Amino acid sequence: MIEFKLPALGSDMDEGTLLEWKVGVGDTVKKGQVVAVVDTTKTAVDVESWQEGTVHQLIAEIGRKMPVGTVMALLLAAGETAPAGVGVGGTAMPVPKAAPAVAAAALVAAPAPAAAPTGPGRRMISPAARKHAEEKGVDLDSITGTGPHGAVTLEDVEKAAAAPRAAPVVEKSAAQMAAAQQAAKTADMRKTIAAAMSRSKREIPHYYVAEDIPLANALAWLQVANVQRPMAERLLPAALLLKAVAMALKRYPELNGYWRDGGFVPVAAINLGVAISLRQGGLIAPALLQADSKPLTVLMQELTDLVKRTRAGSLRSSEMNEPTITVTNLGDQGSNSVFGVITPPQVALVGFGRVAERPWAENGGLKVLPVVTTSLSADHRVSDGHRGALFLLELNELLQHPEDLEK
Repeated sequence: MIEFKLPALGSDMDEGTLLEWKVGVGDTVKKGQVVAVVDTTKTAVDVESWQEGTVHQLIAEIGRKMPVGTVMALLLAAGETAPAGVGVGGTAMPVPKAAPAVAAAALVAAPAPAAAPTGPGRRMISPAARKHAEEKGVDLDSITGTGPHGAVTLEDVEKAAAAPRAAPVVEKSAAQMAAAQQAAKTADMRKTIAAAMSRSKREIPHYYVAEDIPLANALAWLQVANVQRPMAERLLPAALLLKAVAMALKRYPELNGYWRDGGFVPVAAINLGVAISLRQGGLIAPALLQADSKPLTVLMQELTDLVKRTRAGSLRSSEMNEPTITVTNLGDQGSNSVFGVITPPQVALVGFGRVAERPWAENGGLKVLPVVTTSLSADHRVSDGHRGALFLLELNELLQHPEDLEK
């Protein structure tokens, strides 16, 4: 019997809420197949299965919030039969029973309130009571008269005027309710981000290095290359920067991997976590998988698709739990530089500031060039400033020869 458990959809995830099952009892599941949709504090994620089998039982119920590691379903491996005592389908969660006292109380019918006595014809209200009600703004229809035959007296009006009035119930529109829900979700996201970053600064001994990289060659090559490309295949500078990071990591593998169980675990695949800001606030850093092996055209298409799906709340679990390093790019509207906080269990983060024209001294002369300040935040348990600086120099060298990054 194979247990399908809720995976950690990001290092800062502790729990998730099941939104939808994509499979049913008896379905055959393949590796990489989406089997469920789970909501985290940041986004809804399509959860993939990394095991093969036949769905025997769906344990988790729709709408259930559960911690990471909770068994959500049971699968039968190929050729396996269910062990004795394990039924097919259904849910393994107990259904709470009502307490006997509550059940007994439910059988007792509440006595109906006695109807207020009314006289024939229109309601009897003394002239003094009517005048006093107008002065105090009291609704006579809301008063139960205590006079003969239910007549409303002056005393009844005075009691009604002195009684505290309930605040009027204002119904929220669908748009207001949606806005309130989004505000609550954004607040939860900020708490999640804060918790992860606090853990990072508490546990990881950061060091920081930075390098100003001229981009004249890269941008000139990009301009010529885009003229020869159809509109759908044109490249943005971000694609060049990401590919250069991926290629530089091949020479400095100590920056690509995880710190786990007291030691560094290098990862052969280079999965770049790309920090993407959300329109409603907050950010997510899903992965561009195996970025070093993809041509620039494919990398650009996957980056565009990743940004679109991130903001639409349609990510896959592999994109959330497999980044081996994070890259943050502030773009044209950002500051000159950024020194990021490492996302645990990763051991490094690369930051690109705004590309801007700056004075540049070269060969005894002075010119104006487009320059980007590139920073590296890294874990001192795994590498040191010398290696980090060499990584940035390698990144610089790669960006001076952008034609070599195309494939």
